[in-house]
Amino acid sequence: MDEARISVGEVTLAVAESGRGGHPLLLLHGFTGAKEDFTPWLDALAARGFHAVAPDHRGHGDSSKPATEGAYSLEIFAADALALVDHLGWGRFHLLGHSMGGMVAQHVALAVPERVESLVLMDTGHGTVEMDAELAAWGLHLVRTDGIDALADVLAQIEGPLHTGAYARLVEAHPDHKAFGDRKLRASSPAMYAAMATEMMADHDRLADLGRLAMPALVLVGDEDLPFVGPSERLAEALPTARLTVVPSAGHSPQFENREEWEKAFFSFLDEQVS
Repeated sequence: MDEARISVGEVTLAVAESGRGGHPLLLLHGFTGAKEDFTPWLDALAARGFHAVAPDHRGHGDSSKPATEGAYSLEIFAADALALVDHLGWGRFHLLGHSMGGMVAQHVALAVPERVESLVLMDTGHGTVEMDAELAAWGLHLVRTDGIDALADVLAQIEGPLHTGAYARLVEAHPDHKAFGDRKLRASSPAMYAAMATEMMADHDRLADLGRLAMPALVLVGDEDLPFVGPSERLAEALPTARLTVVPSAGHSPQFENREEWEKAFFSFLDEQVS
C-alpha cells in the first residue's frame, strides 16, 4: 500500500492506494471517518486485480480542512471525488460509499452514470437522516463554539446514536477500536462537522432520481444498523439492478464488526463485475 497527497483544485486529498494498473475502484468513507476505514483491505483488493484507492474527504483525516462551512456539501465532496479519478486517469471505475460516503457516491453516480461501472452503497441513506433534534442542535452549538475536541470529549462519555451491540462486541474484543474512532473524530474539521450534520438533516430525497441508474449495484447494511436498514431496503428497491445484502451481527461498520461476512458479500460482488 502506498500513500500520497493529491491536489484536486482548492484542496489536497490524502490518499491510500494499492494495485496500480488494476480495475479502478474508489472507496469513500463516512462522516468523521477516514481512509483507514478501508486501508486494511487495499492490498487484498489489489490481489484480486483492483487498483483500490481510499481518500480522506476534505475536512477529514490528513486532507485539507477549509475553515468555512460553505466549503462543504455532498456535491462538493462528489466534485472532489471526480477530480481525483480524473487525476488518476480513470475513465470508468467501480465505486463504494459508506454512510455519508454512500450519499456522496450517489451524487457521483447521478452526475456521471456512464463512468460508474458498479456501485456499492453501504450503511447509507437516500435522503434526510433522522436525528434527535435537540441532541443535534446541542452538538452543532458545541462544535461551533468550542471546537471538535470539546464535542469528542463529551461523546467519549456517552453512547452515540449509531451505537449497537455489534459495536460493543467489537470494542470488547478490540479495545483500541474505540480510540480509533475518537482519533478520526478529532481529526475532523469543526466547520465540516457543522456543515454536513446540517445538510444531512435537511429535507431532501434522491430516491426517485436513483431509479434511472442502470449499473450493477450492491446495497450492504448491518442487521443491527437500525437507522439505515429501512433506507437500504428502499435503495435496493429503487436501483433497477441492485441486490440487498444484510450483514448479520453487524452495525454501522460491518467491515469491522463482521469482517468475514462483509468480505464475502463485497468481494464476490466485485469479482462478478470483472469475471
